[in-house]
Amino acid sequence: MQKVLAFPLSALYLILFGLTLLLFHPVQWVCFNWFGYNAHRKSVALLNLCLLRCTHVLGTRYTFNNPQDIPTDRPAIIVLNHQSMHDIPPIIWHMRKHHPKFVSKMELGKGIPSVSYNLRHGGSVLINRKDSRQSLTEIAKLGAYIQKYNRSAVIFPEGTRSKTGQPKKFHTTGLKILLKKAPSALIIPISINNSWKMLKYGKFPYGIGNHISFEVHRPLENAVDVEELIENIERTITQAIITSA
Repeated sequence: MQKVLAFPLSALYLILFGLTLLLFHPVQWVCFNWFGYNAHRKSVALLNLCLLRCTHVLGTRYTFNNPQDIPTDRPAIIVLNHQSMHDIPPIIWHMRKHHPKFVSKMELGKGIPSVSYNLRHGGSVLINRKDSRQSLTEIAKLGAYIQKYNRSAVIFPEGTRSKTGQPKKFHTTGLKILLKKAPSALIIPISINNSWKMLKYGKFPYGIGNHISFEVHRPLENAVDVEELIENIERTITQAIITSA
């Protein structure tokens, strides 16, 4: 019965989602070209709040627990597990004061209203997964960028999303580069739960009635022993992931 109900609700969600992207594309263009970076950043934050609201028609609820006092006058590296595209709007909205920038696959840099524009103009980097040299060069640029401007890089070290919520082993090369290029960055581990359930039926219909939660853990300082630091980050994130259906 739940899956049957999911079909009309998912159709309504996709209409709202598409309209939101179309509405904010020219808004972003005006903000970026007429008023500059800060106006554009605020328009992107508002876009992602609206994308969150769109999922409410699916009965989706969110908990974003951030008890940490995270300074905004230094760069940050936000490290998360990855379960679905629904991981991203809550991060952009709730971490907006840290100016989050993403490591995204190149395919997302064109053809998607609002999303592609923000990735190309908002400070994120687009990587070609088939070209490791290009990917590492772009990640290094992002690390240097956040170090210079006190902004944050968002990275999902698993590489691809978990379709069951079960955490995957971290691929650490990109994270190591960010740590090297942004030596004063504070590392912020975040655990995501239940986002994968939005896609438990596949691409359509969406899962309904889900409670997606984000747990922001105590920030960690960059360290000389990078291997130990990354093990600590991965352990902190994965220990708070609920893998049962």
